[in-house]
Amino acid sequence: MSNSANIVAGKPLATGGVRIGPLGATAPTDATTALDAAFVSAGYVGEDGLTETTDRSTEKVKAWGGDIVKVLQTDFSVSYSFTFLETLNTDVLKAVYGDDNVTVTAATPSAGTLRTVKINADVLPHKSFVFEMKDGDAKIRIHVPDGQVNEVGEVTYNDGELIGYTVTIEAFRDTDLNANAVKYIDDGKPTA
Repeated sequence: MSNSANIVAGKPLATGGVRIGPLGATAPTDATTALDAAFVSAGYVGEDGLTETTDRSTEKVKAWGGDIVKVLQTDFSVSYSFTFLETLNTDVLKAVYGDDNVTVTAATPSAGTLRTVKINADVLPHKSFVFEMKDGDAKIRIHVPDGQVNEVGEVTYNDGELIGYTVTIEAFRDTDLNANAVKYIDDGKPTA
């Protein structure tokens, strides 16, 4: 039987939908328990939200005569794409350009906080990511224990649009969890 109460939208939490933490940060185990303080907010994300892509490549094996007798899985990956909008957020800059490529100098009476960003071919660091959404009482939390920004889209500098960093994060398999990512869903309806 159909039930419209099982339909939810992916609205980010008011505190932010994307959080970034170091590898090894204490992993969440449900959709609602407070996160480890090591996870920092990446702030606003573009209006297209978060896109989860699961790629499962297969190869069909045929017997003599053309009948398909087996389907082999040859590849599997999970990735997440979204656009960082807070271009002055140091944690965002470190995720996009690498921790060692972002230097921050505290504000002084004569200048605001200064960020120097090196753009180079350094391999981007692995980090832990958490994506959090809520619709009414329902909550969804996705944890990527080991993720790496593996693609950064074009950055446009134009007075008619926001500067943003559209990224794709590859989720690597965590052997302890036996998963690339873990999705926790709480319908928000506890028993009486």
